[in-house]
Amino acid sequence: MNSDRHPLREVGSFNCLCADGSFTSSVFDGSQCNLLDDVVSVEEDQPPLEDYCTCSLPHFESAEPPDFEQFPLECLRQGRRRRLVNNSCNSNPVSFEISGNKSQRSVRHKSVQFEDTFLLREENPRLIYINDPRKTNDKYEFSGNEIRTSKYTIITFLPKNLFIQFHRLAYLYFLAIAALNQLPPLAVFGRTVSLFPLLFVLCVTAIKDGYEDWRRHRSDRNENNRESLVEQSGGFRLKKWKKIQAGEVLKILANETIPCDMVLLGTSDPSGLAYIQTMNLDGESNLKTRYARQETALAVSEGGRISGLVRCEQPNRNIYEFTANMEFKGQKFSLSQSNIVLRGCQLKNTEWIIGVVVYAGQETKAMLNSAASPSKRSKLESYMNRETLWLSIFLFVMCLVVALGMGLWLLRHNEELDTLPYYRKRYFTHGRDDGKRNKYYGIPMETFFSFLSSIIVFQIMIPISLYITMELVRLGQSYFMIEDKDMYDSSSCSRFQCRSLNINEDLGQIRYVFSDKTGTLTENKMEFQRASVCGKNYGGSLLMGDSLQEKNIAVTQRRWKLKSEVSVDSALMALLHKDVVGDERIAAHEFFLTLAACNTVIPILTHGTSSSCINGEFHEDVEAIDYQGESPDEQALVSAASAYGYTLFERTSGHIVVDVNGEKLRLDVLGLHEFDSVRKRMSVVIRFPNGAVKVLVKGADTSMFSILANGTEMDDHITNATQSHLSEYSSQGLRTLVVAARDLTETELETWQCRYEDASTSLTDRVVKLRQTAALIESNLKLLGATAIEDKLQDGVPEAIEALRQAGIKVWVLTGDKQETAISIGLSCKLLTSDMQQIIINGNSEDECRNLLADAKSKYGVKSSNGRNQNLKCNKNAETGNLKVPVNTKSSNVPQWYAGKEDGVPSVPLALIIDGNSLVYILEKDLESELFDLATSCRVVLCCRVAPLQKAGIVDMIKSRTDDMTLAIGDGANDVSMIQMADVGVGICGQEGRQAVMASDFAMGQFRFLKRLLLVHGHWNYQRVGYLVLYNFYRNAVFVLMLFWYILCTAFSTTSALTDWSSVFYSVIYTSIPTIVVGMLDKDLSHKTLLRYPKLYGAGHRQEAYNLRLFWITMVDTLWQSLVLFYIPLFTYKESSIDIWSMGSLWTIAVVVLVNIHLAMDIRRWEVFTHVAVWGSIIITYACMVVLDSIPVFPNYWTIYHLAKMPSYWLTILLIIVIAILPRFLFKVVHQIFWPSDIQIAREAEILRRHNYLGLKQDHSSS
Repeated sequence: MNSDRHPLREVGSFNCLCADGSFTSSVFDGSQCNLLDDVVSVEEDQPPLEDYCTCSLPHFESAEPPDFEQFPLECLRQGRRRRLVNNSCNSNPVSFEISGNKSQRSVRHKSVQFEDTFLLREENPRLIYINDPRKTNDKYEFSGNEIRTSKYTIITFLPKNLFIQFHRLAYLYFLAIAALNQLPPLAVFGRTVSLFPLLFVLCVTAIKDGYEDWRRHRSDRNENNRESLVEQSGGFRLKKWKKIQAGEVLKILANETIPCDMVLLGTSDPSGLAYIQTMNLDGESNLKTRYARQETALAVSEGGRISGLVRCEQPNRNIYEFTANMEFKGQKFSLSQSNIVLRGCQLKNTEWIIGVVVYAGQETKAMLNSAASPSKRSKLESYMNRETLWLSIFLFVMCLVVALGMGLWLLRHNEELDTLPYYRKRYFTHGRDDGKRNKYYGIPMETFFSFLSSIIVFQIMIPISLYITMELVRLGQSYFMIEDKDMYDSSSCSRFQCRSLNINEDLGQIRYVFSDKTGTLTENKMEFQRASVCGKNYGGSLLMGDSLQEKNIAVTQRRWKLKSEVSVDSALMALLHKDVVGDERIAAHEFFLTLAACNTVIPILTHGTSSSCINGEFHEDVEAIDYQGESPDEQALVSAASAYGYTLFERTSGHIVVDVNGEKLRLDVLGLHEFDSVRKRMSVVIRFPNGAVKVLVKGADTSMFSILANGTEMDDHITNATQSHLSEYSSQGLRTLVVAARDLTETELETWQCRYEDASTSLTDRVVKLRQTAALIESNLKLLGATAIEDKLQDGVPEAIEALRQAGIKVWVLTGDKQETAISIGLSCKLLTSDMQQIIINGNSEDECRNLLADAKSKYGVKSSNGRNQNLKCNKNAETGNLKVPVNTKSSNVPQWYAGKEDGVPSVPLALIIDGNSLVYILEKDLESELFDLATSCRVVLCCRVAPLQKAGIVDMIKSRTDDMTLAIGDGANDVSMIQMADVGVGICGQEGRQAVMASDFAMGQFRFLKRLLLVHGHWNYQRVGYLVLYNFYRNAVFVLMLFWYILCTAFSTTSALTDWSSVFYSVIYTSIPTIVVGMLDKDLSHKTLLRYPKLYGAGHRQEAYNLRLFWITMVDTLWQSLVLFYIPLFTYKESSIDIWSMGSLWTIAVVVLVNIHLAMDIRRWEVFTHVAVWGSIIITYACMVVLDSIPVFPNYWTIYHLAKMPSYWLTILLIIVIAILPRFLFKVVHQIFWPSDIQIAREAEILRRHNYLGLKQDHSSS
């Protein structure tokens, strides 16, 4: 680049902090992923940059790592600089906007909420006086370092816990029932007895919540009482964490945990370097570098008391950003994320660090990020509320019938009330009560009291026990999922995790799976495979180091042994070792030098030596080296550079040292612009020993080719060849980066340093200014080449995706990778197949996207959502299955199915491939419906180059427009919004930290486990919970209806033949245990059958286990059984002298036996625990009846002993069971013979296979 050309003209499309320019950017800064391609708007006609750059720099400081070299520079035009600073300070805050084709559109989706990151305003900073906690805290009253994660205290536990529990409306209902029963006119049950069910449920939940909170208190106490070294009275003394305050200076030793957020002042490393591990914060095990400023590091090394002032932003949740500056000894310099260590991190490979506390306790970033993920509610539970409403209507009708009956009966017998023995208005007895009026309130009030009394009698029509039963069942289901050995990942030693207990059954109804690609479908373990250098393609013949010797390729003796060997290309290795100096050789040298230098990787050397054999000779000077970095891509590139002879083996705060084929090359790092999602590239400015300064850049091809210099015809040839190679690499599923560099003149360097100093010390919009500053040097680059890294598929991914597809689940992949790479991975994992028609949407404007969507819809006959959604919903909500068994089913006991076609869905399988730039324009109300119509008609959707917010927007599009259940699965921080938006979120314990796991509902080690999670556990959980809800409705309704028939035959008096305790124990003790055990253990099919025939999962889509039709069938059956329960004993003992309490005892035993036999008919797999629960429940009921009937004060004293002696008692119970169950038995038999479901056919196949296996085994043993 010629020096007379102005740098600003070479910036391309970036507006470099123009005085009145406009600038738009993304909120997704700091991500390591290739995200949305953002185009930044710029004003063309701007004054020359030198008019603004008017500072005098005594020294230069970089963001990460900082440099401590002195650069005496003189920048002109002081007045212009002041104008620039004033204008930049008043600029508008960063907004999430994207410009394309001169039109700007907002991409904030209507249902996606996220927290905008606004940088600190200079007028409201937090002031931290170093080593002066009293002055720091007296004025501002900052938070202490004591943390509290518990919910309750001893005083607040009872009121707060009750308040939380009574958020369930059913609890308020039962509280009202208990309150009504305390009124004398309505005291149907004993006042104490009526409170028992509600108190039992409240106490069980309170005990569980109290135990969990006690564990939190214990953890908080242990954490707060830990000790660290704090500077006090001129020395460092131990102090409890809870007493540490902002402004105090702490000393942390190696392997200790950081107690609060601290700005580094000094370290044991002379250059101020420290290594930390952030596993407790974000789960990443790789070491990260943090730096102390050279000014404070020197003061710490000299000893003495340190004082100064830190101005920092207010506490916030962003763990990847920190904006502050420091005044120290009359100097003012910037602080960034690289200068702060956060609470929860651990100090590694560093003897000690010293820092000043800026955030403590609840204000630390770790505590601000400790909020739980949003609570989710089961879809089946929402349907359950619909049926609960119907039961409430039944309850109201029954109570109304009783009340009206009471009113009519009183009108009819109004004149006889004083003479009827069972209802008198006056007492006729000898003594003081003779002639006293009874509590008779008149017909209207008696009718009203009868209505309220009926509500009390029929209260269990709304099953309060169902809520606690579901909680216990879900807990048991979660235990079996966690203990499933087939979902244990031995490579990462991670087992399945259930982080939410509310949505287990939703796993059986998933229709859409939204998956990330990198680290979810792939291993996120990168291997360097191909390289394009100076327009030539390398990597076709990869060899290990020893093989190169056999081919007589000159290789300099290697001092370094990598942790994992990297294969190298012999031709490229030979080029690097040529003695001649040519353009190609120089380009290859700069290419690998860029790979070794342009990164934030930390080399870890293993002390000691190891032997190696080269050319038949043994050498003892080979040192082992490992690389730690935040990005697996960077680690792979640095390892590849080392394999080719460019080994990065030392990194300090101001320089790096690279071993270039045995020669040490020390490079001063003048500045580093890290990768961000707007620029999509990373650059480093380095000074060579001879004084030359270069900028080395690597980044995504979409952002790199636009900033290359317009060179000669040879340069154009290299560019075209490199682009061809990139397309080839992407088609093979490889991840690509482009590498470029250029020399910087002294003028350019001075200009950049001036602007860098201004941007890095700014407290306002620092990220934006640094991005604009980077654009100064990231221009007119010389293309060096491109890299291709392989990210291998995880084991079992193709099989898992194919099984999910057969199960009727649509799999959508949302990735930040290039389109070609995503398509290649889609083909290799069988997401895309050769018979699919690919629809590619790559639009650069709203009109273009609209036309592409309309053309695709018309070409493949996709109907609009107005006409098609009705058909889809009818098919999805159909109560009968749409899967049929062919007539020519083979006799090998293997069921086969085929699915019917849906109207408006093309018969040709379609695959939609769309990029993030198109989604910018499409995720608006007018085009979103068009995308929805097309996407839901496709079998596969592949979204490339998408931002995290767009991932959540796509999930929300399906959630808001359909009733289908969605599941999102990912492994990185950029997947959190998608995971939280979906109905079910699954996190992968991968290489990108644990942010996705911490935000998920379920977590596992490999994508392939999703197959077993959904097809096996999801199916079982849905079938169990669906039956559990229906059975609980039946169990309580049959009991209530039996009482209803009795009241109709007793002059609507709301009296009961059952004792108060029998009514209470019925749903709490007599019949609860079998329900819980069956809900945990029952299996309609074995896991082998469910995995062998994935289409059986469709039962959840068709809602076969729980729907409105099944509810009404259950209620009709309940009505019949209640009539049999009541009238058979009534007719049997009609002419006898048996008393009412004996009848009540008979009804109690009969209803318990009946509901347990009913349950036994539906159990598909009997276990030992099942037998114990079902038959033990009947025995327990008899035992309780014997105990209650043995208490003399009860009116039913000794009734069970009299009844047990009568043969008619036992015959009556048997007759009730047979007649009540017979219709249900006949219905099941006829339905299974003539209209069998897929599950019933598969069960028969299982049984036949089992019998055939046993028969073969017997034949084998007999022979």
